[in-house]
Amino acid sequence: MHTLHWDLFCRVVDNFGDIGVCWRLAADLGARGERVRLWVDDASALRWMAPDGAAGAVGVELHAWPDAAADIEPGDVVIEAFGCELPEAFVRRMASAADPPLWINLEYLSAEDFAERAHKLSSPQATGPGAGLRKWFFYPGFTPRTGGLIRERDLRARQQALDAPAWLAAHGAAADPGDRIVSLFCYEQPALPALLDHLAQQPTLLLATAGHAARQVAALLGPTLRRGALRAVELPALSQPDFDHLLWASDLNFVRGEDSFVRAQWAGKPFVWQIYPQHDGVHLDKLDAFLARFNAGAELRAFWHTWNAVTPHLPPLPPLPDLLAWRHECEIWRDALEAQADLVSQLLRFAAETR
Repeated sequence: MHTLHWDLFCRVVDNFGDIGVCWRLAADLGARGERVRLWVDDASALRWMAPDGAAGAVGVELHAWPDAAADIEPGDVVIEAFGCELPEAFVRRMASAADPPLWINLEYLSAEDFAERAHKLSSPQATGPGAGLRKWFFYPGFTPRTGGLIRERDLRARQQALDAPAWLAAHGAAADPGDRIVSLFCYEQPALPALLDHLAQQPTLLLATAGHAARQVAALLGPTLRRGALRAVELPALSQPDFDHLLWASDLNFVRGEDSFVRAQWAGKPFVWQIYPQHDGVHLDKLDAFLARFNAGAELRAFWHTWNAVTPHLPPLPPLPDLLAWRHECEIWRDALEAQADLVSQLLRFAAETR
């Protein structure tokens, strides 16, 4: 299979989840020998998210959007991430090319059934600057009938090689003997006071990530960052590899959005997901679709539902399920996902077959 040239377009909506997914995708393609141009309208997060800044991935060139307007010829594959609309001038050049590129709309991750039905469907473009082209829809997912999840080829080996205590100590978060280590990455979270009360009942080291999590924890715990048997540490902004290290070094991970949700599953540790809230409540359907695929028990469902409640009057936060049994379930789930083809492998195969 010869090397392809990929154009990956990303618009940053908020919270940097879009650029987080796109950077991992671009970096994984580059690590496999592909050439990638990443077009993004706000690359500021890459200063801390990407290793060594935006220059931290072999095979990846960073370009500002909308500088794709005039004179750069499209590559072999063009991906518009999460339904972002490509610059019209770029689409016109795609349509006028002697060998038009493969045009892929990479969709948001979902465990719902429609992801299987819509995966690899095509949409012929009859009008507009892309008339005559065909756009293909590619759905990441959790089953063999979807596009899979981003998983680097050396991911499990890197996890096994991590010296977790040394990594924690280097980040000012050395654990005491007997500590339960909990990481927290969240949006605004009205259930956080109740969680802190829960965690304070046994020796716990809470690792609060920079941003929403650290700010809320500091406001609730005060300058000592302590309550009962709980002590918290505010972490600096972490690169994506270090965020993986955080998940691997913890006993329980609270994550949010899409990218960290996927990385928590690869960690094989107990995790709680705060899904991105939508005003019409459809995010709760997505939440339940995943819980159904995960075959979550009643305790876990109750906890996740309360953690994702958006009403002003929250139900009581249920107790956390037993971590040992929960971890075993997460490891089984991770192993089943690893048996499926990952997202980049599927994209490469699809490009080879379709072009």
